[in-house]
Amino acid sequence: MPSAKIYYDADANLDVLKDKTIVFLGFGNQGAAQAQNLRDTGIPNDKIIIANRPDHYAEDAKSKGFNVEHDFAKAAKAADVIFLLIPDQVQPRVFNNEIAPNLKDNAAVVVASGYNVFYKLLNFKPSQDVVMVAPRMIGSSVRSLYTKGKGFPCFVSVEQDGTGKALEIALALSRAIGATKAGAIASSAREETAMDLFAEQALWPNIIMLFREAFSVLKEAGCSDEALCYEMWMSKEPAEIFERAAEDGFIQQLKHHSTVSQYGQLSGALALDGTATREHFKNILYNQVLNGKFCQEFSKIEDDLEKEGDANPLNVLYQKSEASELGQAEKRVRARLAGLL
Repeated sequence: MPSAKIYYDADANLDVLKDKTIVFLGFGNQGAAQAQNLRDTGIPNDKIIIANRPDHYAEDAKSKGFNVEHDFAKAAKAADVIFLLIPDQVQPRVFNNEIAPNLKDNAAVVVASGYNVFYKLLNFKPSQDVVMVAPRMIGSSVRSLYTKGKGFPCFVSVEQDGTGKALEIALALSRAIGATKAGAIASSAREETAMDLFAEQALWPNIIMLFREAFSVLKEAGCSDEALCYEMWMSKEPAEIFERAAEDGFIQQLKHHSTVSQYGQLSGALALDGTATREHFKNILYNQVLNGKFCQEFSKIEDDLEKEGDANPLNVLYQKSEASELGQAEKRVRARLAGLL
């Protein structure tokens, strides 16, 4: 497969955004960072509108000098460009009912996640542009790196080119939030969704399971709760390992470990037969993510996620997970060491 195209500042023309009214639907983690970066790049403050319900996020936007509009329909009517930066699970309801009926025929819709576009849950007019500008970092880092004059990893794509200028707009917006300084990687809603959901439903669940089972085996061997919690994660060593992997390379970071550790990890990993795991991963990717099965199942419980107590399925999952031997042990350790953590 060919390498992905990477776009830099020189590929983007900020003049494309001149005189356009840009609306941010949501002023949370990403909305706050991207709106501030956009303004600091030179987009006039009076051309930026924060569409947000009356809450502490709206108050935060006002405190930062932004114009806040609580009426989503009114904000949509003014928008030449609109960033959808509210949670994936509420986007279809808000966008389809309040935003879409009021958007201009030639408006550009910007998503930071491919989920709702890939699964066709949003109603766009054929004449509109639909682009993805998806920073691969949390909003606080998007902001802090921008203020330091540095870029950050970001995916960019055109999902619908209604005006014939969708790519120009996507690149201009990417540059305006600071993404093209380090290089914005050409991607797609399909690719972003596949990788995102695969990590959430295949990779990380297996990592959680491995930690859970490893904890139980070592506990049976006589290791204490305190020693296990600190050895396995509370020392923050795993976080340091992943940070080194990002800086030096996934394999090369091992050179920061002891020789015993290097030999044990490399020889142990090469000795493992990944055939069953690979088939498990493929099953999740093709029969759960890409075929839309997970999306359909998740859609059935979206309303329940707003409920309290056991009526919320997410709360039930937390209860079951925290009831594990690992979960109970950590609770005891944290209670005992509360004053030291």
